Amino acid sequence: MSSFVEPVSSPSASGDPAAASASAAAASFAALLGKLDYLPASDIELIRQAYRLADQAHLGQMRKNGDPYITHPIAVAAQCAEWKLDAQALMAALMHDVIEDCGVTKVQLAERFGAAVADLVDGLTKLEKLEFDSREQNQAESFRKMLLAMAKDVRVILIKLADRTHNMRTMGDMPRSKWKRISSETLEIYAPIAHRLGLNFTYRELQDLSFRFLHPWRYDILAKALAKSRTRRKDLIARVQGEVDSAFRQHGLNVRIMGREKTLYSVYRKMDSKHLSFSQVTDIYGFRIVVPELTDCYTGLGVLHQLYKPVPGKFRDYVAIPKVNGYQSLHTTLIGPVGTNIEFQLRTHAMDVVAESGVAAHWLYKANEPGSDTSQRLGTQWLQSLLDIQQETRDAGEFWDHIKIDLFPDAVYVFTPKSKILSLPRGATVVDFAYAIHSGVGNTAVGAMVNGEQRPLRTELNNGDVVEVITNASAEPSPSWLSFARTGRARSKIRHHLKTGAQEKAVELGERMLGQALRSEGIARLPQEDGEYKVVWDKLLRFTGNKSRAELLSDVGMGKRIANMVGKKLAVLLTETGLKPDALLISTERYAGGPGEGSTQGIVSLDGSEGASVQYAPCCRPIPGDRIVGYLGRGEGLVVHVEDCPHGKRLLARDSERFLPVEWADETVRPFDSSVVVTVNNGKGVLARVAAAIAHAEADINHVDMGEDPAQTTTDIRFTLSVRDRQHLADVLRSLRRTPSVIRAQRFKPVKD
Repeated sequence: MSSFVEPVSSPSASGDPAAASASAAAASFAALLGKLDYLPASDIELIRQAYRLADQAHLGQMRKNGDPYITHPIAVAAQCAEWKLDAQALMAALMHDVIEDCGVTKVQLAERFGAAVADLVDGLTKLEKLEFDSREQNQAESFRKMLLAMAKDVRVILIKLADRTHNMRTMGDMPRSKWKRISSETLEIYAPIAHRLGLNFTYRELQDLSFRFLHPWRYDILAKALAKSRTRRKDLIARVQGEVDSAFRQHGLNVRIMGREKTLYSVYRKMDSKHLSFSQVTDIYGFRIVVPELTDCYTGLGVLHQLYKPVPGKFRDYVAIPKVNGYQSLHTTLIGPVGTNIEFQLRTHAMDVVAESGVAAHWLYKANEPGSDTSQRLGTQWLQSLLDIQQETRDAGEFWDHIKIDLFPDAVYVFTPKSKILSLPRGATVVDFAYAIHSGVGNTAVGAMVNGEQRPLRTELNNGDVVEVITNASAEPSPSWLSFARTGRARSKIRHHLKTGAQEKAVELGERMLGQALRSEGIARLPQEDGEYKVVWDKLLRFTGNKSRAELLSDVGMGKRIANMVGKKLAVLLTETGLKPDALLISTERYAGGPGEGSTQGIVSLDGSEGASVQYAPCCRPIPGDRIVGYLGRGEGLVVHVEDCPHGKRLLARDSERFLPVEWADETVRPFDSSVVVTVNNGKGVLARVAAAIAHAEADINHVDMGEDPAQTTTDIRFTLSVRDRQHLADVLRSLRRTPSVIRAQRFKPVKD
C-alpha cells in the first residue's frame, strides 16, 4: 500500500455512510470520465471495468480524511489522463493498490485485463511481504523492482509519480510524525525523477509540497512575503508585458507571452545556498514567450536584447543543445525598466509541451510533430542506464547511492573528437566520460586529450570540452577511481569490474591451491564438476556449506578456508568412489619442504598477474629474486612476505598452519614496488639529481616522502620505486650511490619489533 494510506474502518456519521461513500466515489469517477474524450468508447468501457474491480476491492477502506479509499486511485488516474496516457495506463492507475492491499493476484488481473496491465500494476506494487534489514533496504529493493518494470515500460514511473503527487497533495491528513520521512523521500528521489523525465510541472509541485511539509513555518513566512511582493510588483509586471508585446508586434511576430514566478522552494533554495534575504532575490519573476517557429526563437531573442540590456553571462541556448530530459528553450536575463533582473524563456509550442510534460509528451505529441520523440528517447536512455546499473549492483544500499548520484539535474555538455555531444553531471571527470562512451573504453582508460592537451583521468570537465580517451588494452580500473568518478554508471561499472575481477582471480588461485593440496594426498589433478564426479562435489559442498564450486574455490583463494583441509576431505570422497591415491606422488609432494614443518601443500608460483587475490605485503615489499613465503589471511587472500620479514615471522610463529610455500615464476609479467631510503647532503637541485639517477636506471618513482621535519644538513628521502627484480634494484642503488651529494642508498627493511 502507498505509505500515505492506511485502511481504517469507516467512521460513523449521520445518515448512511455507505451511500455517502458511494456518492463521493461516483462523483470522482464522473469527473475522471470527463477527461477521457481523447479515448475511443471501447477503451472507456475497459476503464469502467477496471474501476468496478478497484471499487469492489477497496470496499470499506477509507482514507485518513474520511473519503472512500477509491477516490485516491481515481485521482491518480485523473492525473494520468491530464498527460493523455492510454487506456492500459489508466486501468493500472485505478488498480495500482489492488495486489498490494486487497489480495487480488497478478494472474487474475492478467486473465481479466491482459498481461500488459498486470505487468504495470505489478511494477507499482511494493515489496511489503518481504522482510529486509532496514527501511532503507526495503526502499531500495522496492525502487529496484519498480525500475525493472519502468525500464521496459515508462508508464510505470508516470503512474508512480501521479500516485506520489496525489499523496503529497493530501499529506495534511497524515500524522505529522510521517511528514518528514515522506517529504524527504519525495524531494530526494521522486522530484528529481520527474525532472529527469521532463515533467517540469510535476517536478515543481513535488518540490513545493515537500518544502511545505518539511519546513511548515518557513513555507508560510515565505508564501506571505511572496504574496506581498506580487502585489507590489503588479504594475511593473504589467508594464514589462506591455512593452514586450508591443515590441514583438512591431516586428510582425505573433507570440504568446506568459508571466512566470519562481516556486517557493526555488526561492528558498537560492536564499539558503547564497545566504540571501528575500529582498535580495531579484529574479523571482520572469516571462515565457511562445513563438510559432524554431527560427523565431532567435529572432525574438534579438527583439528582447534591443528592448532591454542583457546581463552578461546569463544566456543559455538549450535549443541547439537540449537538456538531458529533452527540454529545449532559450534563456536570457535582462535588466528591466527599474533595474530589476528579469529572465525570459523563448520556445515553440512543441517545445513548451515537452518542457511541461516531458516523457508524457510522447502521448500528447505524435510522430508527425518534429522532435516530438526527443524526451521519450532521452528518458528511455536514462532508464536504460539505470537498468545497467541495477544489473551490476546487487547490494541494495549501493544501488540506492548510484541512483541518487544519477538524479542530479545539473549537466555539462562535452564533445567527442567526432563532435558527438555527451551530457554529464556537473563535476564529472574524464573517467565518467570514458564510461559514458562504453564500459570497455572506461575499463582500459589510462588518460585523455582534453582540448588537445594530455590530462589525467581525474580531470574535471567543463562545458564545451573536446575529449579523446587514451586506452591501453592491459590496463584495468583502480579502486582510487571511485574517489573522483561522479556518475552512477561509472561507479557501478568500476565496482562491478573490481568485484568480478577479484572473484575470478580468487577462483583461479583457489583452484591452484586446492589442486596442489590434493596432490599432497596422492591425487594428481582436481576432478571436474560434471559427469561421474558431480556427486563428489555435491557432498563436498554440503560439507563446506558453499553454494557452488566457484564459491568454494573463491573461499580457498581468499583464505576463508584452508586448502589442505578441504583437499583432505575431497581426497576421502574420491577414495570412496574407488580412486586410489598415488603413493609416489604423496612422497614427492607432501615432504617437498616449506616455511612450516610438515608442510602439506605444493608450491604456488607467482608472476604478478594474480590480481586482488594475491597481495604483496607493504611492510617488506617483496620483489622477484627475494626468498618469499605466503600467508593465507582470513578473507584477504594470499599475502606474500619476504622470508626474513619480522612481521611475517611473527605471523608464522602464531599461525603456522596458514602459511604455504610460494616461489617466483621464471618470467614475471609486471614490475613490483620496492622501498628505498636515500641519505643526501641537502642542497639546491639535489632531489632533481636523485630523480635523474633513478630514471637513468630505468625505474619509475611511484611515491616520494621527505618527512615533515625541517630540512637538515643531511636528509633521508624515502622512495617507492617500480622495479623488475633484485638485479634491477641493485642497478638503481649503484646509480644512486654514484650521484653527487648522495651519502647512502639502500633498500628499506622493516624494523624488528
